[in-house]
Amino acid sequence: MVARNNGQPGATTAGDPYVPTHGNGGYHVESYELDLDYRVNSNRLTGRATITAVATQALSRISFDLSGLRVSKVSVNGRRAQRYTHRSGKLHISANITDGAEFTVDIQYGGSPKPEDSPWGELGWEELTEGVIVASQPSGAATWFPCNDHPGDKAHYRIAVTTDSPYQVVANGRLVSRRVKASRTTWVFDQAAPMATYLATVQIGRYDAIELAASPVTTRAVLPAALVRNAKVDLGRQQDMMKLFCRLFGPYPFGAYTVVVTDDPLEIPLEAQGISVFGSNHLDGRRGSERLVAHELAHQWFGNSLTPASWQYIWLNEGFACYAEWLWSEASGGLTATQQVSKAHARLKGLPQDLLLSDPGPELMFDDRLYKRGAITLHVLRQHLGDDAFFELLRTWTKSHRHGSVTTHEFIALAVSFSPDEGAVRHLFALWLDSTELPAFRSGRFRLRP
Repeated sequence: MVARNNGQPGATTAGDPYVPTHGNGGYHVESYELDLDYRVNSNRLTGRATITAVATQALSRISFDLSGLRVSKVSVNGRRAQRYTHRSGKLHISANITDGAEFTVDIQYGGSPKPEDSPWGELGWEELTEGVIVASQPSGAATWFPCNDHPGDKAHYRIAVTTDSPYQVVANGRLVSRRVKASRTTWVFDQAAPMATYLATVQIGRYDAIELAASPVTTRAVLPAALVRNAKVDLGRQQDMMKLFCRLFGPYPFGAYTVVVTDDPLEIPLEAQGISVFGSNHLDGRRGSERLVAHELAHQWFGNSLTPASWQYIWLNEGFACYAEWLWSEASGGLTATQQVSKAHARLKGLPQDLLLSDPGPELMFDDRLYKRGAITLHVLRQHLGDDAFFELLRTWTKSHRHGSVTTHEFIALAVSFSPDEGAVRHLFALWLDSTELPAFRSGRFRLRP
């Protein structure tokens, strides 16, 4: 992450214009160690965050995002901080850190966590009827731990959660230990692959765990017992999706994949690193939400392993995941991707022409038109390159930027290298990304090879 600091020591913003109140300059986080104690009945969270970072400039002040919770103690490099302030969602700590130095900040905090209001709805730590869901995209991580809440600052995570024993806990990464003491259980997870703050999550509920597949990727579902029967139908083809996406996009980027289904209905499902979360309403026993199952799985490549360096590049998440829905439809005997594109294009023509895919702005970054237009852009590129070159491009894209931060410019530069006609590819992207007017689409007939 390149942090803009306007030449001021201890700059407090990373400068993402879409979420200007979140993110902090002057350092890069290497790791978060989070020790959380949560009481479900009283919604009481006690936390300790140990953050190891490297300064990218000399710092007289270190800033983190933390909202709705109260800080009780702060230490920097093992010494208690004498001066810090915490207001308006920002924790500012006086310090003396030299450029390039590694430093560790230990923060103890607590309170009753709640989601934060945002232009995109309530985000972050939220109580369910019985348990917790954490949905942070794009700016809700600060509701449950102090962080540098910027998509371009990815770090290693260790998350320990202690809660009442009847409850199952799911967090990012590998479960490394589970200890029961009296009526409480401590769950410890390690996420070795670099992860953005918005993809960090904790899910708590009265859940059962079932294995869905052992290959090509260990896949399980964690859900209420009453939903297991439906899950075996609605998630029954997920292993086939995984095989398809591994073939088209490259190897699955994480060690395992977990689907959490809450007992509560959710308006939309959500992805976290190595995890997808669905509501009870998404399991109807008839595969009624199967396109969403494909969408969330595809985010493990596009969004989680390859994360946008700035929210401006959100189409690299959502356009790709939407196109994965259409690829699954094509491969599983539904509408071909070309038919899906024709259908979506006809609908887009009747909607306002005010979306700039390359820079949609915060108001439109989650607009359905961005998802569909991004997917159509990929299909047009596929038509231009042909299947062999197009899918080799996607596999090269996911391999060369694995666990990294990406930009639209990088994707265009790579796409150009797969075509003998650089001008045509650049013109294609200019039409679809840099103009608000929807270009015409010329349908072609082709289908994925088995």
